[in-house]
Amino acid sequence: MSVLFTTISEKNPVTVNDVCSALAKVGGGVKPRAEDEADFVKLLAACHDCAASIDALPDYDVPTDGKRFPRKNVHRVQPSEQVLGAAWAHTFSIKDDFIQGPLSGKTVCLKDCICVAGVPQILGTEIIEPWEPTSDATVVTRTLEAGGEIVGTANCENWCQSTSSFSSAHGTVENPHAAGYSAGGSTSGASALVGAGLVDIAIGADQGGSIRVPAALCGCVGLKPTFGLVPYTGIASNDAINDHAGPLASNTMDTALCLDAISGYDGIDDRCFGAPKPSSTTFAADLAAPSAADLRGFRIGILKEAFEQATVEPRMKTAVLSAANRFKELGATVAEVSVPDHNLGTAIWTIQQRIAGSLSLLGHTTGRRGQGLPALHAARLPWTQEKFDKCFPTTQNTMLNGLYLMERFPSIYAKTLNLIRRLTDSYDRVLKDYDVLILPTTPFVAPRHGTLTTPIATIEPTVGLTCNTAMFDATGHPALTLPVGWLSAKDNKDIYLPVGMQVIGGMWEDGKVLRAAYVWEQSFDWKAMKPVVNGMH
Repeated sequence: MSVLFTTISEKNPVTVNDVCSALAKVGGGVKPRAEDEADFVKLLAACHDCAASIDALPDYDVPTDGKRFPRKNVHRVQPSEQVLGAAWAHTFSIKDDFIQGPLSGKTVCLKDCICVAGVPQILGTEIIEPWEPTSDATVVTRTLEAGGEIVGTANCENWCQSTSSFSSAHGTVENPHAAGYSAGGSTSGASALVGAGLVDIAIGADQGGSIRVPAALCGCVGLKPTFGLVPYTGIASNDAINDHAGPLASNTMDTALCLDAISGYDGIDDRCFGAPKPSSTTFAADLAAPSAADLRGFRIGILKEAFEQATVEPRMKTAVLSAANRFKELGATVAEVSVPDHNLGTAIWTIQQRIAGSLSLLGHTTGRRGQGLPALHAARLPWTQEKFDKCFPTTQNTMLNGLYLMERFPSIYAKTLNLIRRLTDSYDRVLKDYDVLILPTTPFVAPRHGTLTTPIATIEPTVGLTCNTAMFDATGHPALTLPVGWLSAKDNKDIYLPVGMQVIGGMWEDGKVLRAAYVWEQSFDWKAMKPVVNGMH
């Protein structure tokens, strides 16, 4: 210890006030004994100097091959250049023309929380100025190595924390099927671009439904893979337990092709310790096999509790049940199943997410192995009144809820982890007898955009949207949304919007989820189901 103290710099700023101020934050406020103060000043000073030496070191980035994959024509999209309201963040082109891979000829956009070296990241917010990553996310590198062309980053919701599509500080994203209606969130811009046919594939992130909700509202296929199947390296995190990255596309085959390209442990992200080796999955090839189309013996469970959620509109229930029962025409067995614990799912997720989410916002996450984003944290912290006021109400509420819960229910986070295991086991017991479960993705079709007024009024249009999605971020089961039809807008019988059917599989059984979606999609043309209004589809 004496050696340690001799290394304390003469300019070390630590004083007894620092010791007392730090300890005052413990519980109701503690303080060292007066006779121990001098020792704690020395101990804290040693820690300060250690931190200063680490802080002075250059960061250790993931290598990015800028020569092989040059960033061409990086451009911040201006309001006059936008499509679908404000769907783009930046446009550019990154590709290697010499690669012939599974994504060759495919255009790909990224949710603007996914790092691209040299491309400023906006995160849908004005809390911070756009910050510029210095390395590519793993999913970016793998997309490029599979031959895809990445054509831009898409606007996302404010700090990736809303299922609306009007929360971004940089503009509202319009539903590709009807202006004035939500594209969903928080992967809003990417889903709208795919739904409009402007890009082939998007890669998004999902912590409570942020891939599946916008995909459902925009008429896309959207997959939240099994937790850890796709590395989250180089993606801004809300909560490491809930973090999932995955593909969206206009069809299931492109979704599978992208999943093959981006899945597998990358040697960095500890979420992926159980994942297969990169380039070892065969999701797309399995779909193309002739035997995949034969669903005889395939067992499909209609999850009773999911259709009985209070926010699920009766007509949504009817539409999804009708689509699910069409599996019988394809040879599958379809039966109702019950998982009573499904009704606890949203509450369990809410408590876990609020606490972990607030810790992430405050820069207090620990205990993970992976690629940190120190520049993003440095830009966000410390919090100020001005920054808080610029947050969308969902972010403000997450911070408030988390801080309150940690003080008033100090052991509840530990309990939620145990209850997540209970919830997982409940689904797994049913999935032993069934290949997949069917649920409505959202309880209603795209609502009209809300307006930024009071917190409750601002959030109200999207209340309940994640009632059947969030629990699977907690449990980690693969979950896919598939467009299966149309329903009229709640406020206009002449406007029709997509209906999403959610398909849930057992852990690491993403292939079964994709197979069920692919066979349904190949057999039934959901777009042709759109009713004719005034002589037009």
